Amino acid sequence: MRKEFAKSLTDNFNQYDKQVFLTGDLGYMALEEVQKVFGNRFINAGVAEQNMITVAAAMAQEGFIPWAYSISPFVTLRPYEQLRNDVCLHDLPVKVVGNGGGYGYGIMGATHHNLEDIGSMRMLPHMKVIVPLIASDVDEAVQMMLSDKHPNYLRLNLAASFEETIAPFAPWRKIKSGKGLVVIGTGPVLGNLKALPKALYDELDIWALSVFPVTELPQDLKQAIEGCRKVLTLEEHKGQGGLNEALAPFLLKELTTPVSYTNLYAHGYPSGRYGD
Repeated sequence: MRKEFAKSLTDNFNQYDKQVFLTGDLGYMALEEVQKVFGNRFINAGVAEQNMITVAAAMAQEGFIPWAYSISPFVTLRPYEQLRNDVCLHDLPVKVVGNGGGYGYGIMGATHHNLEDIGSMRMLPHMKVIVPLIASDVDEAVQMMLSDKHPNYLRLNLAASFEETIAPFAPWRKIKSGKGLVVIGTGPVLGNLKALPKALYDELDIWALSVFPVTELPQDLKQAIEGCRKVLTLEEHKGQGGLNEALAPFLLKELTTPVSYTNLYAHGYPSGRYGD
């Protein structure tokens, strides 16, 4: 999704005045065109992410729309205090972009993985977390962020692909209908369902959640859950703080019948190792 993000920035550069782009000393073979288009509004902040977020907050206070970009844990967990105090407590429109959410950086290991970002970011005041599913979501997510006067976090990863025609980017989308288990997922990990046997995949009723905080369950989704009484959530994130816990209060409060509820989530590194 990194290339789609860069293209969206350049395409939308003239649509929103006073955008600036800050990077934590990365973007090789992806951000060169962004640097060209943004000119002196492209700032390499160096390997100093805490300072980068404070600079972004100061620019937002002066009326700019700052993008702060880095590898996901470097732009969310490392400068967490600055995000909380400088950005979110002042409700400033800083646009935080983390590339490689979840296990996206593969063999680079736990220092470059981020299994806690959705939970940690969604609990910050005023923060909206956006998790694209397919490649075309990225441009629509960028436009949503540009028009939002509050802080946002965009989680990028390798895009999923589906044979089904998917509705335009929105907080909730139904991916496909089925008469069996209701599956709710966030992000490209939903694409893993395509590896299931076709007969099983065809039975699934699949939904994607792309924006946190969760404010409601769609009526069609509630009806589907109450019809089969079985729900499975799927996320490339720890079981704490992510999709699982964001949905649980709604499933408890809004459903009229009890359901069987299972969560598939990232268990970290049970073997003590990582790799392909």
